[in-house]
Amino acid sequence: MSKRILFLFFLAVPVLSAKAGIFVLNGLTHLYKVENGQVLKGKVQIQNTADHPQDVKIYLQDLSYFADGRTLYIDPQTNEKSNAGWVKLNTNLITLKGKEKLDIFYEITVPQNVTDIGTYWSVLIIEPTQIIESAKQTGVTITNTMRYAIQLITNVQPEKAKTDLNFERVDIEINGTNREVKLAVANKGTLYTRPVAGIEIFDRITGSKVGSFQSGPMGLLPSTSKMFTIDISAVNPGNYSAVLLLSDQNDNAFAMNIDLELKE
Repeated sequence: MSKRILFLFFLAVPVLSAKAGIFVLNGLTHLYKVENGQVLKGKVQIQNTADHPQDVKIYLQDLSYFADGRTLYIDPQTNEKSNAGWVKLNTNLITLKGKEKLDIFYEITVPQNVTDIGTYWSVLIIEPTQIIESAKQTGVTITNTMRYAIQLITNVQPEKAKTDLNFERVDIEINGTNREVKLAVANKGTLYTRPVAGIEIFDRITGSKVGSFQSGPMGLLPSTSKMFTIDISAVNPGNYSAVLLLSDQNDNAFAMNIDLELKE
């Protein structure tokens, strides 16, 4: 299938600011393969990098994000594939001394009667309750609250779940000599995946290969979408044929043919 390049989206990824005095030390994605009735225990390691004590709230929310820039944090158990009801926290409020490290423990109890295979998820929010920064402009006080969102992802029978990645929109962004392919990708399947986007470019007249280029990998939850960026600055202006490629950690692959026009 051939598609003329027309559109441009931008992505706001669901990673929150790192300027706060609180840092998460052991990753923002905790991924588990689970079975019905299984009980799992995990922890989030955090540190207060400030010299003063810091109060921190811990709570669960559901998460969705989209290639048009929307990131939605909503009430837990709102999403039909939410696992927030499976998660029990050991605390909802802690105080860290200056420079102190602390573990927040959680327990995931998978129900006995889960019938739908695939991915269930929620996010654990780490939110300092003190004001980190403030500034006054025209008499209005502006405050910044810094948070982290740790994804708690549970896969039920992932070997039977469906992976289905769709090409939604694609465009070329040109800034001086820099050229980037912007590719919006949607996960229409039932399983969390971590795809890489790529493009193979060919001379439209001779058919000879001009080059292959890839994005970095990004996690993609079911019913969400993200914008992948592929740097093709090394390709000279001109008209080309190209193949867009998506591949993930489970060797699933998807492709689409396009006509590629690179202007000066």
